[in-house]
Amino acid sequence: MINYEDFKKIDIAVGKILSAEKIPDTDKLLKLSVDMGPLITEGPDGMKEEKRDIRQIVSGISLYFPDCSLLVGRKCMFVANLEPRVIRGFESQGMILAVSTSDNKFSLLSPNDDIPEGSRAR
Repeated sequence: MINYEDFKKIDIAVGKILSAEKIPDTDKLLKLSVDMGPLITEGPDGMKEEKRDIRQIVSGISLYFPDCSLLVGRKCMFVANLEPRVIRGFESQGMILAVSTSDNKFSLLSPNDDIPEGSRAR
């Protein structure tokens, strides 16, 4: 069990999958490029700049998506504030959220289509 304060630390956000490719010599791993929405930064002149927060996410969902191109354009829910982790030589900057059952049913967690990238779960 975790307390509510610990749970509030988890940043769950909508991301849109821009590309998906199988990682060679692995059975389950896909490398996803994900648009996590707008990212506001401060430029060298002190002015605020908006760009897209594009992240690489490595996920073990390849068995469920033999044609990984079907993931491109999908909006899904991601944990956005995990420390980056290197998996098979590729840095993963988040985690896609999904559910599976013991009888091999699987589903990605997805928001409605009209929810924009970067929206946070509350």
